[in-house]
Amino acid sequence: MGKLLLAAGIWLAAAPVFATEIVVIVNPKNPATRMFSEQAGQFFLGKSAMFTPVEHADGPLRNEFHRKVLDKDTSQVKAIWSKLVFTGKANAPRELASSAEVKRAVAADVNAIGYIEKSQVDDTVKAVLTVP
Repeated sequence: MGKLLLAAGIWLAAAPVFATEIVVIVNPKNPATRMFSEQAGQFFLGKSAMFTPVEHADGPLRNEFHRKVLDKDTSQVKAIWSKLVFTGKANAPRELASSAEVKRAVAADVNAIGYIEKSQVDDTVKAVLTVP
């Protein structure tokens, strides 16, 4: 029993913890000012074309966003987009390597929506949702 508890403690200590606040961002010229998680989720799951989602490449920020906002893991989100692309209903979101790249893409496109760390927000983008 002691070895099992020790192994569980080591596993928990090794599990990644993402403690940074995530914000959903849009272009400052976009009229949107506030959004609920459910609304943001629609764009990142291809259920609405009102915004063009910009995704992060695989990593802890993406995983946390998918878990908290979409209530899915990244493999589920990829499967949803694969089906949408295969059936011709949508184009998959661009995947960018960093929050700086996501921020630049959103700042350059009035219809784009993305997510970054709250600490990365500046006047080139507008935060419409803070993810708890």
